[in-house]
Amino acid sequence: MYLTTERKKEIFATYGKSETNTGLPESQVALFTERINHLTEHLKTNKKDFSTQRALLKLVGKRRRLLDYLKSRDIKRYRSILKELNLRK
Repeated sequence: MYLTTERKKEIFATYGKSETNTGLPESQVALFTERINHLTEHLKTNKKDFSTQRALLKLVGKRRRLLDYLKSRDIKRYRSILKELNLRK
């Protein structure tokens, strides 16, 4: 599996406040970004995998909604997570 438990803990420790704090929007956005990058690489080699393509679009929508929520709550945290993950609006 591409996303091991250790990798998830590393993501949560980096973008969240601790390894066990999985509820922060920043940590969830970072996890979604990791999964989106993996699915994008998969689709580069498997162009006709439409179920993966649909899953990718759903993940992008989830990440967008979380970022919109974060933007409405705290613009500084929103801008910092965009900068850390090299995302653009």
